[in-house]
Amino acid sequence: MNRKLLLGTVASMLSAAFAGPDGSTILKALETNETLSQDVHSQVSLTETRPGQGAKAMRCEYYRRDSDKSFVVLMTAPESDRGNGYFRQGEHFWMYRRNTRTFQHVNRDESIGGSDARGQDFESRPLTQMYAPVVDAQGKEALRADTVGGLPCWRLEVRAIISDVDYPRKTFWVHQSDLLLAKDQSFSTSGTLMHSGYYTNYRPVASRMVPMRQVHVDEVEKGNRTLMDLSEVQVGKQDPKIFTKAWIESQSK
Repeated sequence: MNRKLLLGTVASMLSAAFAGPDGSTILKALETNETLSQDVHSQVSLTETRPGQGAKAMRCEYYRRDSDKSFVVLMTAPESDRGNGYFRQGEHFWMYRRNTRTFQHVNRDESIGGSDARGQDFESRPLTQMYAPVVDAQGKEALRADTVGGLPCWRLEVRAIISDVDYPRKTFWVHQSDLLLAKDQSFSTSGTLMHSGYYTNYRPVASRMVPMRQVHVDEVEKGNRTLMDLSEVQVGKQDPKIFTKAWIESQSK
C-alpha cells in the first residue's frame, strides 16, 4: 500500500476514534441517566439569593416515581411556606396552596417556592423526544470540545422539536469522561440567555448518577440564584397514596 495512503488511512481512523460522541448519543445519555429505575425520597434544601435581600432558606420533602412520571414536592420550611406543594403526574403539573386549599394547574417551568429552581429540575425528561441537535447548512452539528471548571466537556446546542418545552433552545455541557451533565443554558426564541444551571457532587442513586448539588442562575434578573442540595436520599417503593392530591392536602392540616 502506498505509504502516504497508509498514513492517511491511519490518521482518519485515529481521528474517528477520538472524535467523540454525536449529538444524539449525548441526548440519549442525558435522558437515560435522568430516568430512575426505583422510587426515591429525599430532603431538598433551597437557598435563594436576591440582590439587596440576602438569602432565603427553604426546605422540602421530595418524592419521585418515574414509572408514571410522578413527583411531589412538599414545602416544610420556612413556616410561611409549610404545607404548600407541587404535584406532577404524567403530563399534568399542579401547585398546591395551603391557605386556600386549592390546586392550580401550572407549566413545567413553574418556580418552586419562588426560587430559580423549576418543576423541570425535579423530573425525568424524554430529551430525545423534545430536542434535536442544531445543525448548520452543511449538516454539521453544533457540537465541540469545551471545558467547565477546568474539566474537559462536550458542548452541544439543541433546538426544540415539540412545542411543550420550557425553552426552545438549550446548550448542554457534558463531561467527556462519562457524559454526565456539567452545565446547561436555556435561551428564548430570540436567542436571549434566560437561565444557567450547574450540576456537581454526583452520587449513585437507583442505578443512576444524580447531582447532589445544583446551582440555578436567573440570567435576566442579574444576581438572582438558587442553590439546591439533596440529602438523606432513600431508594425504594413509596406509598402510592403519596402521589395523590388527597395526600398532599392532608399534610397541610
